[in-house]
Amino acid sequence: MIGLPSTLRVYVAAAPVDLRKSYDGLAQVARDALGQDPTSGHLLVFANRRRDRIKILYWDRDGFALWMKRLEVGTFRWPDPAAAGIEWTPAELAAMLGGIDLKAARRRPRYSLATP
Repeated sequence: MIGLPSTLRVYVAAAPVDLRKSYDGLAQVARDALGQDPTSGHLLVFANRRRDRIKILYWDRDGFALWMKRLEVGTFRWPDPAAAGIEWTPAELAAMLGGIDLKAARRRPRYSLATP
């Protein structure tokens, strides 16, 4: 389990990405497809076409860092590729990495402050 602060934002590229790309290629996808600044410090999540591999790109104070996971069996449950502007909470990212289907999961009501 990865411990991530709840204030961290997680942006997801729903469309498949060629994961042969590394730091600079994924940073460009973040700018073009996600409309996000890759140096913001937030997590940018990408998956391949088969949905059995993901890469997470983030800026770590003085350079890019890249985290990758490859499943030996099965696939990640991923959003519809036609979806745009997907943002997950760190808890949702941890659940997805743990094999939980976010579409079947149900969120219980919680109090939250109104956003301006």
